[in-house]
Amino acid sequence: MSEIPEQLSYTAEHEWMAHGDVTTVGITAFAVEELGEIVFVELPAVGDTVTAGTPCGEIESTKAVSEIYAPMNGEILEVNDALESSPETLGEDPYGEGWLFKMKTDEGEYALLDAAGYQALIES
Repeated sequence: MSEIPEQLSYTAEHEWMAHGDVTTVGITAFAVEELGEIVFVELPAVGDTVTAGTPCGEIESTKAVSEIYAPMNGEILEVNDALESSPETLGEDPYGEGWLFKMKTDEGEYALLDAAGYQALIES
């Protein structure tokens, strides 16, 4: 079974968020397992404004192309440029070096899950 760190928040689209002054966003180990070998990652640009639930990038694997959805409203502050030349990092370390982007989030109500809620989602 996939690792699901307790300290993170999750979306139904299989993104994780580490909250702080800046929110770090990535995809879950479950998503990585489902995708298979990741061969290409397209991320939003620094300065982009994103809206919760809308596509803001893509991940291409040997099995499929999947969209990355913005988990919250906000502005992209930093992207993980290392993924451009080493997309396999997503599969090797999805909760560490495989992060996707960092964003400044807007206040608001978002449909986020805790670890137990995410576990229930992927088991259903």
